[in-house]
Amino acid sequence: MLAITSLLPSPASDHINALIKSLETEFGLTDVQATPEPHLTYQLVEPLDLDQLKAGLRQIADTTASFVAHTTGLGMFPGERPVIHIPVLRSDYLNQLHHRILEVATPMCSRTDKYSAPDLWLPHVSLALHDTTPELLGPVLQFLNNQTFNLELDITNLALLRPDGDFFVREEVFEFKG
Repeated sequence: MLAITSLLPSPASDHINALIKSLETEFGLTDVQATPEPHLTYQLVEPLDLDQLKAGLRQIADTTASFVAHTTGLGMFPGERPVIHIPVLRSDYLNQLHHRILEVATPMCSRTDKYSAPDLWLPHVSLALHDTTPELLGPVLQFLNNQTFNLELDITNLALLRPDGDFFVREEVFEFKG
């Protein structure tokens, strides 16, 4: 599966990478680093025609202006392997962009992620996933409690990320030009 995302530039990405590195140092949590660049995910897809999907994303990027999204607090998706994340506040502009991406991607993909549907989508930036445990949650959350999670994220692109071995790497980046 490919991920349709926005890669986050500095200074937000520097702050997020520092938090991720501190979780590695303190707790050995490294799985989130399989995607080395902090990002915001809009949709996971299996495209029927990758070139057609890229053309659609390029058209969205060509007509979209850069904007700022805001984060606040700390979040967690529970389960056997809890995901610790920074929630991104949904705004009208972010919702409109997400909707445009779904309109383009859904018809040209054999499979999409159900959690990216407009009524289920919870935009976030992951700090830890896959190698977490319920037992680690308390200590990790206590450690993160004194950090700052009120960030401004410059959203300047759409990016396709693809699996490459144990990593997700850039397939293509479409800078906003609108």
